[in-house]
Amino acid sequence: MQSSPWKVLSSHVSAGVLTEGWQLNTIEDADGDAPRICTFEVPVTFDAPFYAPPVVQLGLTGFDIDQRDSARLTLKAESITSAGFVATITTWAGTRVYGAEFQWLAIGA
Repeated sequence: MQSSPWKVLSSHVSAGVLTEGWQLNTIEDADGDAPRICTFEVPVTFDAPFYAPPVVQLGLTGFDIDQRDSARLTLKAESITSAGFVATITTWAGTRVYGAEFQWLAIGA
């Protein structure tokens, strides 16, 4: 039985108001009945694919949030495959997010 060596990949990612599709800094005119939840997805493709989906860890390294409201921000790794994953940045209520930075680390075979 032959074992595969571990592979470790990592990188730094920034997204914000200059990124196409970014809407986390806007508050749409809502009727007030439904709570605001706003997400932005950042697709990440590994430089070299893994044999199987790796373990992915994310670390928030910076953000730019409007000072008029509480800082509400989540960062999740989703849809992890051997070729990449999607980092989902979410905010809610009245928080306006102008930018977010994070690092990711993928470990697998």
